[in-house]
Order: sequence, then C-alpha cells, then structure tokens
Amino acid sequence: MSTVKNSVSEDPLLGKGPDKDASEVSLSGSVLDSGSVLSDDSVLPDYEQEGDSQGTANTLYDVCTRNDPLALRKVLERGVTKEEVMAVDHNGWTGLMVACYKGFLDIVQSLYHCPYLDINHQDNDGNTALMIAAQAGHTITVTYILNYYPGADTEIRDCRGFTALIKAAMQGRDDVVSSLVMAGADLNAIDTRKQKCARYWALKTGRYETLSRLRRLNLRPRAEQFTESYVPEWPELKVLVAKATANKSTGQMITQRIKSTFSFNFLQDPQDNGVLDHMVRITTSIHSPLVATACRPLCPTSPPEVGKRRLAVPELRKKHSEKKLEEKHILIFNDGLGTVG
Repeated sequence: MSTVKNSVSEDPLLGKGPDKDASEVSLSGSVLDSGSVLSDDSVLPDYEQEGDSQGTANTLYDVCTRNDPLALRKVLERGVTKEEVMAVDHNGWTGLMVACYKGFLDIVQSLYHCPYLDINHQDNDGNTALMIAAQAGHTITVTYILNYYPGADTEIRDCRGFTALIKAAMQGRDDVVSSLVMAGADLNAIDTRKQKCARYWALKTGRYETLSRLRRLNLRPRAEQFTESYVPEWPELKVLVAKATANKSTGQMITQRIKSTFSFNFLQDPQDNGVLDHMVRITTSIHSPLVATACRPLCPTSPPEVGKRRLAVPELRKKHSEKKLEEKHILIFNDGLGTVG
C-alpha cells in the first residue's frame, strides 16, 4: 500500500519535492538543534553593525558599513593601505562583504576603483562577496561584480562545499541564478558532502520557480538578441495575422461569436516564444533604441551563453585594444579565453 502512495505522490519531473523536515536536516542527515544549512540564518550570520553609529567614520570599513559613498570617496582620495582595505570584523567580513550583504550598491560601485581589494577573499565560513550578494538576492550587485570586478570566481566553495549558484538556488533567487549561469557558473557543480548540484538543492528546498528558471535557461542557452545577426521580427506574427484575416464561412463566424461570448478567460502564464517573450527580446537587443542610445555593447559576436565564462570589462580592455573592441571581432570561448577574428 505504501508503494502505491509513493508512486502517486512522486512527480516524474520534480521528484518527491521538498522534505517535510527539510529546514532541520543537516548535510549529514542528522537533526540539529542549532539550525540547518538550508535555513537563512545558518549560512550567513545575523549581521548587525558594531560600534557607535553616531561617531565619525574614518576607516574604509566604517564608511562601507554606514553606506556613506561621499566619505568613501574621501578615504580613497587620501589613499589607503592594503591592511586598511582588507580589514575584517569578527566574521571575517571586509567592508565590501558588508556592502554586498546590505545591498549598498553605491559602495560596491565605488570600491571597484579601490586598490589592494581581493574580490575572492573568504570569511570565516568560506563565503566570498559574490556568494554573500547572491544569497542575499541583490541581483544588481551580483551583476555588477560579474561585469566589473576582474577575477571574480563563481566556483569558489564555502566550508560546506556550496558555490554561489547553489546558495542562490537554495534561497530561490531566480534572477541571481540567471545572472550567474549566463556569466559561466557551472550548473553541474556539486557540494563536497552531499555531492549534489544546484538543481537538487532547489528541489530540496522547494524552490520550484528557480528549478523552472534553470530549465528555461537550458532550453535557450544563448542570448541571441545580443548578436549582430538578430532580426527583431516575431516569426509567428505572419501566421497569426493570416489566420485572423482569413475568410470565414457564416457558420464559422457564428461559432466564433458564440465562443467569444460564453467562454471564460482565465489568467495564464505567458506562452513560450509568445508576444511577451518577443517584446522582451526586441527591447533588450543591441539594435533596440533603448539600448543603442545608452551604451555600446562589447563583443556582440560572442553573447552571453550558459556554461561560457564571461570576461569582466577590465579584463576585456586589458586583453584587447579599444580599436579591436570597437571593430566587434572578439570571440569568447567557453574557457573564457578570447581571440580576434
């Protein structure tokens, strides 16, 4: 009887779903009183700013924790030492890590110009600034780090063996997951204890939207709207227009009128390759007026793709001259190496 129950409740795609006690199960499978690796508070500390908030912030760490971009600019202008830049608190967090946790985007952007900064510095639990921002769900911060901080490693693991992608998947940070995957984060990377990937942990914690996002990324692994060859046309438009304007018999017209009068329209999810998908693609393509008038894309011949490491802007400028980048002949391979075509 129990066998029949299990077969009925188990989804062929999603499996059994999250465990009822998933929030209390550790990686080793035992129940812990101190919390679980699947809960929010067990992976990142319950961080609160130390010290008197009314005092004057003089150090780089202090101005970062207080979200004071103007004071940070003054600190950088007077000059900083490596010891000051990499100063940590009792959690092993630098000022950048606190800014990533709190979502202080102005601080993260200002620290991009800071010398001696180690973007891959790990705290007492092995977390990097990218991991902290990913788990906290700050999508813009994660994207900025991936785009502008050279050498940001997406595959560093914490003390539990979790990567930034696994952490984001466990917390249901769908947009962060997309940013990491399209920047080359390994979808098949597994933790060191359970030997499970991001898909497993998303399912384990009941993050079905995240699991659906990962599947959609696998179905469309390449952002075609960022290429020069993209044509902003909806292929199904001609078929739909022809169907709507086709001559109908009297019986067909009466049937259509009856259906439209007595049918009920229920809310549905957007269709794949439907009008909403088309609108997103044409408004974000490199030929869109919204994009072309605001920025100039680098490497349009090599758009973001699942499994392909995307170089940061400083890495591209260091590797290739401005002229070559303007000529748009740079190709980026899956290993992150570029070549001039």
